[in-house]
Amino acid sequence: MTAIAARERETRAALVEEAWRVREGFPPVLAVDRPRRTVPVSVTGTACSLGCAHCGGHYLRGMRTPQQVPVPHASSYLVSGGCDERGRVPLWRHEKLLDRLRRQGALLNLHPGLVGAEEAHILGAYGHVVSLDWVTDPGTVAEVYGLAAGGNAYEAAYRALAAYLPVVPHLCLGLWGGRMAGEWDALARLRVLQPRMVVFLVFVPTPGTRYAHCRPPAPEEVASFLAQARVALPRSWLALGCMRPPGEYRRRLDPLAVAAGVNRIVMPSPEGVREAQERGLSISVHEECCALGLAST
Repeated sequence: MTAIAARERETRAALVEEAWRVREGFPPVLAVDRPRRTVPVSVTGTACSLGCAHCGGHYLRGMRTPQQVPVPHASSYLVSGGCDERGRVPLWRHEKLLDRLRRQGALLNLHPGLVGAEEAHILGAYGHVVSLDWVTDPGTVAEVYGLAAGGNAYEAAYRALAAYLPVVPHLCLGLWGGRMAGEWDALARLRVLQPRMVVFLVFVPTPGTRYAHCRPPAPEEVASFLAQARVALPRSWLALGCMRPPGEYRRRLDPLAVAAGVNRIVMPSPEGVREAQERGLSISVHEECCALGLAST
């Protein structure tokens, strides 16, 4: 090992130590989310005006349409869909659907995109929580989404929605084709807002997209960022979400994420669970989307 590599390793170890000290201010529990009772719904079917570089509409194909709900086993729904040319998912045009699901007792996690005050006011009557993509670097927004919007647009959407509903920012690490570009600015803005919960995702190379052949950031790089987030957000509940590469990548990342101080992991690897137990954490299993865990914090 070179002297530079040794120093970097020592720096990472010190950062993780500091992050764990912050983590000790939370209950000694790792929440494990296995969201088998949350059903994703797309109000636009497979249609999306943006054709984003990391998705290209791929993830809409696995969602149900409004005509295919309710679902007997479901106790909650992630209500999402494709964006319009302004980065908005037109959930507010589907009040009948939202009202029907809410009246049947379902918990609703809404994914509305860059909405304004008027749309937020409508959604406030139906949702239990909002999942908001958190991308504040103008270059990343332009390259990935094709939108001429930056951090101010996402922050404005956060504030508009937070006037009516709990908002859970979702920060995808390596979104720009695996590059860590605007994540530190995104974290700095979260540090000001201090949301009750933040979900971290990791870029997944997806077949048929412009980024299909890109590589995700190294698990160690992701874990270092998570440790920095734990220190920067000492009162926020941090989750490692469902969107992250599978297989060996997950087996490497999950225990590092536990050590970095996350409070929840969606579908963790056995290695992640083992790390939690070795650190004295008990395991609490939940069957809803991780963002809905905000209601129990």
